[in-house]
Amino acid sequence: MKRLAIVLVLLLGACSSQPRGTNEPLPAPPPAGEPADLVGLSGPQLQAKLGMASFSRRENGSELWRYDSRDCRAFFFLYAEGGTMRVRHVETAPHGPTVAADPTCLSALRGKPASRTS
Repeated sequence: MKRLAIVLVLLLGACSSQPRGTNEPLPAPPPAGEPADLVGLSGPQLQAKLGMASFSRRENGSELWRYDSRDCRAFFFLYAEGGTMRVRHVETAPHGPTVAADPTCLSALRGKPASRTS
């Protein structure tokens, strides 16, 4: 039992000594079909177009903003670029027939501020 405890402590120590990457490279460019009028916008520009996000989360140098309409949800993934958070990818639920971001959903969100939820 004592040997097992020692092995577990050593394994946990090895895991905690792994450096955590804070300067990880940006993900690959978005696939073809990204909404050209939304990808590349800064956070304030996106908010000016769509209003306040229904939900947002920050994690590991990125942000997720979710906008809700009656029939769909849109997810905007923002990453730091030149000191500014910019939209790099957009998805909707449900997805479009051939792309991750359904144009009908995005059209429904334009100009309609979403109500804030927790």
